[in-house]
Formats: sequence, structure tokens, C-alpha cells
Amino acid sequence: MNQHKKTALAVSLLAFAASAFAIDGRTVMQNAFDVKEPAFSHSAVRMDLIAADGSTETRQIEEWGRDVEGLKSVVMAFQSPASVKGTRFLQVANDGRADDKWIFLPALRSTRRVASSEGSKSFMGTDASYDDLSSRDVDLDDHVITGEETVNGFDCYVIKSTAKKAEDSQYAYKVSYIDKKSWVPVKAEMYDKKSGELQKTLVVEKLEQVSGYWIPTSSLLRNVQTGHSTRLVIVKIEVDKPLSDKLFTTNFLSTGRI
Repeated sequence: MNQHKKTALAVSLLAFAASAFAIDGRTVMQNAFDVKEPAFSHSAVRMDLIAADGSTETRQIEEWGRDVEGLKSVVMAFQSPASVKGTRFLQVANDGRADDKWIFLPALRSTRRVASSEGSKSFMGTDASYDDLSSRDVDLDDHVITGEETVNGFDCYVIKSTAKKAEDSQYAYKVSYIDKKSWVPVKAEMYDKKSGELQKTLVVEKLEQVSGYWIPTSSLLRNVQTGHSTRLVIVKIEVDKPLSDKLFTTNFLSTGRI
């Protein structure tokens, strides 16, 4: 190999190395966190609770969302079946501290705050915990790119995220698959804090653009240890139509009226 070829090879290798490390794990996760969302949204959602034997309970939910300078609030009102009808849930994001969460249970005719100590508990019998409903601040975790992978046609960065303080997360670590085009997480794996084994998987089954926003319109959360799954399907969605601030209050939770 002559000197010119050696130099060309060296330059090529350096260029490859530079491109391979041109972005780091934290930047990828920050990009995912910063994906633009509607200022307001109103949707009809179908929730399927799928037992290990395949039997399914279907719930209908009306949901309202608000995003004010990156601080997100959401209200869910369960419409059916009768066992959950009238149940309402409110989550309000805060700057620099944990989200506030409340739930109204019609059987008790009362609204109660969900304590931070309940974060790992199941939300309404689903495979999601209360903490799963919240977006984690990027800097609570260390993020490392472990590779690249294609997931359901999406070209993804694979990111391993580990809490800087173990007590700040219910999981040992989380692996996210971030689509390079949209920066939307299209798959996630959550690992058990006690055993280190895979505990849950979340897969975006359908990702659509709605008025310029990337919206996961169908997703499946599965507890691999129990075999139980929860599927969420957005049946209908309206974005950027202003909503009353009164929706995002405990008064609305208690009364169902604004």
C-alpha cells in the first residue's frame, strides 16, 4: 500500500469515527424530550387490557392535553365500562419538581392526590405505573448510545438510560429506541430493579403526523413477567383548539363540569 492510499484510508477511518460519535446519548434523549407537541389536544382513546390468556377488557376514554412552554398537563375521563365510568385523572407537570397527580373515584365521591410513594403502583389496573405516565427530566439519568437498530421500519438510535440516583427510578435501567427522523421513541424496554431482568416493553405500533405533529396513535405496553398487556389507540384527535384552564383543575375532576 503506497503512502497516498495509507493517508486516504486514515482519513476515511477518522471520518467514520467522527460520524459515529457526532451525537451522544444525552443529546438524543434531549431531542426526544423536545419533540414538539400540540399546545392543546382533545382525543377519544380506546384502551384494551389484554390478559395473558388473550381475554380483553375494552375501555373508552376522553382525554384533554395542554402544553405550556414544555410543561404538560393531561386529563382523562373514563366513559366505559360501568366499572370505571366516571373515574377521572389529572396530571399537571411542574418546573423542577415532580408532577402533581389526582384521581377522582366516583364510588367514593372524592378526589385524592396520588402520593409520590405510589409511583410504582399500577394506574387503573393497566401495565403502566403512575411514574410511567410522567416524562423524566433528561438530566436525572445517564444516557449511553449502545448501537443503532431498525424497529418496525424506523432507523433508530439505541439508548441505555440509568438513573443517577437509584432511588429516583423504579427500574434498574431503560433502553429506548429513538427514531432518527422524528426523534420519537418507537420502542422502550424497562428492566426490573430487583432481578435486572426485562420487565416491560413499550412498542409504538402506529406513528402518524397530525397537523405537523408526530403522534403515536397505537401503542402496546406489555409486562413480560406477567404476560398482561395494555394497548392504547387514539380513535380521534383534535389539536391546537384552545381549551379552558378550568379543565385542568381538581374542581373539574370532582364535578365533571367546567
